[in-house]
Amino acid sequence: MAGLAVAVIAVSTSAILVRWSDAPSVIKAFYRVLFTTALLVPWALGRYRGEFGRMELRDVGLAGLTGLALALHFVSWFESLNYTSVAASVTLVQTQPLFVAVGAWALLDERLTRRMLVGIFIALFGAVAMSLGDPLLASVGIGDAAGLTNTGAFGNALAVVGAVTSAAYVLAGRSLRQRVSLVPYVVVVYLACAGALLAIAVAQNAPLVDYPRREWLLFLGMAIGPGIFGHTVINWALAHVESGVVSVSLLGEPVGSTVLALLLLPGEIPTPTTVAGGAVVLLGIYLTAVARGHD
Repeated sequence: MAGLAVAVIAVSTSAILVRWSDAPSVIKAFYRVLFTTALLVPWALGRYRGEFGRMELRDVGLAGLTGLALALHFVSWFESLNYTSVAASVTLVQTQPLFVAVGAWALLDERLTRRMLVGIFIALFGAVAMSLGDPLLASVGIGDAAGLTNTGAFGNALAVVGAVTSAAYVLAGRSLRQRVSLVPYVVVVYLACAGALLAIAVAQNAPLVDYPRREWLLFLGMAIGPGIFGHTVINWALAHVESGVVSVSLLGEPVGSTVLALLLLPGEIPTPTTVAGGAVVLLGIYLTAVARGHD
């Protein structure tokens, strides 16, 4: 449980680091994934070298699809932080378990219980309430200084896209994770993700290397904090703690990110609509995660 607590704190810093960086969203995502992979490769080759050679062609192809889904998740979520508040963005992207539950029902014939459906509808109601509230740009009082250039509704929509693509990442990687150990799995998927992000960056003509030292330190911080101590530790925890407990614990991320935003980002004050709607969303995710964990 201590490792899980560290992971939740680490992922809570992600939105703050993304906001501090002035680089394009795809570049932030690319270097976060690339640096995370670079930190894991020596360990992976030292202990799991044989597993890479035993991977079948279908597993490589599945890793590519999983990495593509993860790349789209990072790009859409990072971009959402340019348009909406940290509280709204992180809360909405955390609706991923709802889409995993629905996707598992539609694609894998997993059962949706009545309690899961109740949780899903409660969370969706909260998400709609958040998105139909007053425009976040005007209400949080951040303004152009924080780089917000549109109303919060667009950013909220991007965060939901981030949740859907994150769910696709989880579902696509489920069978691969059953055949490949954690570290080789993460390295292969991250390499595929980095390749997809690089292709997107080139297509967008985003500069790849012309950044000041501050940006490189932020990229490295994203890799070490949310990357290594966050998501990698969470994947490790899934082998030692019930998945329902992990899912519920991750509800601490929106709370932690919101508190850090209040302390570290000028003017980042969520509206009453965001707070109330976010609380309803988290309640719905909690009910869904608990019901799924006990199914």
